Amino acid sequence: MNWPAIRAIYGFEMHRAFRTLLQSIVAPVISTSLYFVVFGAAIGGRITSVDGVPYGAFIVPGLIMLTLLTQSIANASFGIYFPRFSGTIYEILSAPISAFEIVAGYVGAAATKSIMLGLIILATSALFVPLRIEHPVVMVLFLVLTAVTFSLFGFVIGLWADGFEKLQLVPLLIVTPLTFLGGSFYSIDMLPPVWRGLSLVNPVVYLISGFRWSFYGHSDVNPAVSLGMALVFLVACLAAVAWIFRTGYRLKS
Repeated sequence: MNWPAIRAIYGFEMHRAFRTLLQSIVAPVISTSLYFVVFGAAIGGRITSVDGVPYGAFIVPGLIMLTLLTQSIANASFGIYFPRFSGTIYEILSAPISAFEIVAGYVGAAATKSIMLGLIILATSALFVPLRIEHPVVMVLFLVLTAVTFSLFGFVIGLWADGFEKLQLVPLLIVTPLTFLGGSFYSIDMLPPVWRGLSLVNPVVYLISGFRWSFYGHSDVNPAVSLGMALVFLVACLAAVAWIFRTGYRLKS
């Protein structure tokens, strides 16, 4: 294992985040706080509680998951796309470093930044609403698993994209809508049976439901099923990354 190479890639990506602190850390926290204030004030006045949890506290796991998904994808996709754009990807691929070490450096940094954001938003939310975490180990597990999985997904997007516009295509047109429709701001049990059944096709439902269960012990889906689905996503992303390095797809183009 070439630890110095992993640390070099990881350190460069982390340094880039801290160099652009306003864009990387402050902006996502402010935008998520605005979601919290607007939805909490607008809907919280009509829905006082969900499953015995005050509405303001109920939406916190969904907001954290929304940030985690979008930032994991954004961080990882830009991290690997920029070397392709600038041409430095050839130096990385010709260096004595394996595909696993390249992925570990970029994905590890992207997941770390997303987890940091999630924890900052969690701490910020605690200033507005009373929070409780009934299953902290499960909460950390979902946090890390989701960050790593969607950082891998972002890595794939960064290799697939042939322009900066495509980097935003999947997060804006697919991931964000799925997150909003995945129970971030409501329980899918509140929906009519037909719409609830359709919601279960949305993979993000399982992530949000399992993460919310770790806070309040209530979920729309069995937590074991949510964890299983998260692991399926992880394996699928790992398989996609392995295929890309095996075939060389888009690595040098």
